[in-house]
Amino acid sequence: MKKLIYLLALSCSTVAMAQVQTPQPSPAAKLNQTVGLTEVSVEFSRPAKRGRDIMGALVPYGEVWRTGANKNTVISFSDAVTFGDQELAAGSYAIFTRPGEQQWEVFFYTATDNWGTPADWDAAKVAATVETAALKAESIESFSIWISDLHNNGATLNLGWDTTRVALPFGVPTVAKATASINEALSKEPKHRDYYSAAVYYLQEGQDLEKAKGWIAKAIEGKGDAYWYFRQQSLILAGLNDTAGAIVSAKQSLALAEKAGNPDYVRMNKAAIAEWSK
Repeated sequence: MKKLIYLLALSCSTVAMAQVQTPQPSPAAKLNQTVGLTEVSVEFSRPAKRGRDIMGALVPYGEVWRTGANKNTVISFSDAVTFGDQELAAGSYAIFTRPGEQQWEVFFYTATDNWGTPADWDAAKVAATVETAALKAESIESFSIWISDLHNNGATLNLGWDTTRVALPFGVPTVAKATASINEALSKEPKHRDYYSAAVYYLQEGQDLEKAKGWIAKAIEGKGDAYWYFRQQSLILAGLNDTAGAIVSAKQSLALAEKAGNPDYVRMNKAAIAEWSK
């Protein structure tokens, strides 16, 4: 009898604790992206179109919009970034927008704890305002935020819903951070990998190739069987118009790549040698 009472009580407790679970109409999303050496993250909710008219209707033109649903859409930067000529300090910001048929205003707001738009809009909390054209897009069912056009020194932040998209190019301080890192590492006890990374970065960014030439030579001194080191050396020498030296390095890279069984480097080196031998 006691066992039966216990089982009945346990059953009732389980029923009482159960909760209905259904999909959220505007599910939460999180975007993380490294741009150069800067970490960018966005947390937002994604309302769906569901056959409704969106821009100019559900989202009125000329009014501040929460830019998503539920709590604030929040973007965070690990470093100061630039939107055009405006610098935005490292930190977290709520994204609000004022959509227009032809143009949008995008506000980076320092208070991120609102649910929806602030009850009292405080212009002093607007860290930056970016004006951008409203672009046509293929139909986007759910409100979306994504980062595109990635390169070492920046990317593009995109907001889109229905048939409208806005794009906000931004810059990150990669050159300053990378240069400081290179200077610090090479002033201590650098490894061959440090010289290699510094040389490749200078090559990619079109910086002082004479310095890059010296660094890649030191890298090869430390690891003479790295076909990828010789590949980069060949590209640096080609950038300095030393075609003969570039071919010699490419042939060394080719031989090592064939020995290591790396078909990609074999193909790249053969193509480079053919091009430089013309």
